[in-house]
Amino acid sequence: MAELAQVVVDVPTMQTNQPYTYLVPAPLEKQLQVGMRVAVPFGNGHRQVQGFVVGFSEHANYDGELKPIAAVMDLQPVVNTELLDLSKWLADTTYSFWISCLYTMLPNMLKSKTQRFVQVVDEVDEQTYFDLFGGKDECDLAELQGDPAKVKQLLKLQRAKKVEIDYRVTDRAHAKTVTGITPLLNFEQLEDARTSLHPNAHAQNRLLSYLQSIVGQTVKQTTAEQQAQLRAATFNQGAKKGWLKKVPVEVYRNPYAQLIDDDHLEQPLPLNPDQERVVQAVDQAIDGQRSQTFLLQGVTGSGKTEVYLQTIARALDKGQTALMLVPEISLTPQIVNRVRRRFGSQVAVLHSGLSNGERYDEWRRINSGDARVVVGARSAVFAPLDNIGVIILDEEHETSYKQDDMPRYHAREVAKWRSRFHHAPLILGSATPILESRARALKGVYQLLRLPHRVNQQPLPPIEVVDMRPEVQRRGESNFSTKLLEELDRRLQRHEQSILMLNRRGFSSFMMCRDCGEVLKCPNCDISLTLHLDTRTMKCHYCGHEEPIPQVCPNCHSRHIRYYGTGTEKVEQELHQLLPAARIIRMDVDTTRRKGMHEKLLRQFGHQQADILLGTQMIAKGLDFPNVTLVGVLNADTGLGLPDFRASEHTFDLLSQVSGRAGRANKQGQVIIQTFNPGHYAIKDAQAHDYERFFRHEMKLRHQAGYPPYYYTVRLMASHPEEAQAARAMTSIHQQLVANLAPSTIILGPTPRAIARMKRRYYYQIVIKYKYDPHLHDLLQQILQETQRKEFKDVQVSIDPDPQYFM
Repeated sequence: MAELAQVVVDVPTMQTNQPYTYLVPAPLEKQLQVGMRVAVPFGNGHRQVQGFVVGFSEHANYDGELKPIAAVMDLQPVVNTELLDLSKWLADTTYSFWISCLYTMLPNMLKSKTQRFVQVVDEVDEQTYFDLFGGKDECDLAELQGDPAKVKQLLKLQRAKKVEIDYRVTDRAHAKTVTGITPLLNFEQLEDARTSLHPNAHAQNRLLSYLQSIVGQTVKQTTAEQQAQLRAATFNQGAKKGWLKKVPVEVYRNPYAQLIDDDHLEQPLPLNPDQERVVQAVDQAIDGQRSQTFLLQGVTGSGKTEVYLQTIARALDKGQTALMLVPEISLTPQIVNRVRRRFGSQVAVLHSGLSNGERYDEWRRINSGDARVVVGARSAVFAPLDNIGVIILDEEHETSYKQDDMPRYHAREVAKWRSRFHHAPLILGSATPILESRARALKGVYQLLRLPHRVNQQPLPPIEVVDMRPEVQRRGESNFSTKLLEELDRRLQRHEQSILMLNRRGFSSFMMCRDCGEVLKCPNCDISLTLHLDTRTMKCHYCGHEEPIPQVCPNCHSRHIRYYGTGTEKVEQELHQLLPAARIIRMDVDTTRRKGMHEKLLRQFGHQQADILLGTQMIAKGLDFPNVTLVGVLNADTGLGLPDFRASEHTFDLLSQVSGRAGRANKQGQVIIQTFNPGHYAIKDAQAHDYERFFRHEMKLRHQAGYPPYYYTVRLMASHPEEAQAARAMTSIHQQLVANLAPSTIILGPTPRAIARMKRRYYYQIVIKYKYDPHLHDLLQQILQETQRKEFKDVQVSIDPDPQYFM
């Protein structure tokens, strides 16, 4: 009976989660493995598409003639069995396509158009060496992948660890190599070569002795030079004489190499009684291999990171691995620094700020077992770790853990799945947990652990709220109250540092003509353009559209143009005028666009090369600078006016987090929050550092309005270049929902989205609120498949479970 493979194919115009059945060519029977990529014929023509082998069978539910697999893309699985199971669950729960979930788990080097070279890394017999490799040390897999007999030989060599596959993209971001040396003669032949040396050839004599000590090995030339205490020229002479040959040796790119010193790793810090209780509870779950979820609620500066490090150490001591997630790249440098100082080269880093080559190398270190601790942002939750002992999600309230496009997963839910799979505890850490997590802890679904005090025994910094309404009446338009300016000046005199947060980048919010009221808008989106003085352009922060700053109104040609609102650029300019002696670092998306700028700017501030760090919300969390004694929030109302049920929660979180940056060492900290809405409960509770009061107030409002955690939510959205088409598609889906869902399920819409047009497409949405609906899941899966049909041409429909916002 012929072997049949189940393959999930990548067909962009007609996605499906149903695997297709293909014949496995006879030479490859029992050679292919689940998780390998293959090329298969698809459709009536000669088109070949890529796919993943997801299973094998002996019978096909198909009456026609089965097509054979055309080519094998890998010599070993690129997705292991755990991640394959996870991808299937992810597709089902996030209403995504299976192929999208599989690709999400791979580094870009394995997704882009790569050349795949098979390299000889150990002795192979001469016949094979010439048949497959043409007498060279590598061959292009693309030239052999369509020949099942040759692929079978390569698969056997790979299993014997005699060959490895190297993925290279056209930009040459392939496996990095350095020069290595390997002896060409055996011990006796090298001894014979010594007899022909001139008596004064001491360096060459020493080289021969060194080569005798490494017969059968390949050593990096830089290492060999250090070990033998010889210069490069001596090795060049040895190569000319035929004693050794120079070969490329693969090394991993290490984005944080300067931080590692495995011989001088940091020792664990002593724990206070609160930390001790937390570590003991988690260690018991690690020892008992329990997939328990802990909610670690600790005030800013309470030592959560040390708790994480000591629980990771426990997992490593038991021969297991550890996964630690941080919300975004701006947080990563300081935390990675701590983790690497503690665990050295065992740590791998995964985040979007790495180059494709660096990310690929880190992924392979994890995949091969060289790295046992992974630290990274959202997508690191898919790191191919085996035998995970503990999973940590730091700042669990952060919205950046949710993916905005397919698959629309939340890293917290994926971490829970992996926690159950590995029987490992999961720690969700935050000073301000999301309401859903805290409610689960109250119900006993999560175990609540607390760190109520700062490790330095300092109280949380006092927060002063400044009402900007009288300030504006008294002093006119300014980003700075008298109080904040006085305190900034006081810090300058004392050589202390300050952090200022404004949640808008750019120079101003919008440009308006005072004669006709025209607001300059993006031609692609339903949103105003923002002025950027550094590039002298008007920019759209949604689609990236740019145009020159106009001199006259494009509508009435008046020259009475005025810029309204404020941004980080404008604040920086005003600060230079008000405090000319202050050294300012501005940190926003524009100043940190280039690779490595986050780390560079934070390093400068940490070395006290600036007095004031001015930035957007990326500076609100995770930063720990002992000389910062003042934190100022320039406008606390920025997020409160958004049409979003989580607006108050996000504002409270942000104010609590940024307040925690002050007074983290022995100096007393102070926080000043400027607002036009000082009576708002989110601002008053943040001022009092009172999470409990905020939680009770917000839960009451959520209960009245029927929002999470009292209801689950799903958002469906349709977009099309023509508004009528998007509306028609959503109306059709709405009728389907009304006809099939339970009466208790609430359907809101269809309505235009808050920003109705973006990137030249119009958006309509429906929000579903439910507690339990037995028909909902299957109906949404059905809608997902139906929207692939021709009648939905050019209409893009997305389904987002547990959306973070409805804008």
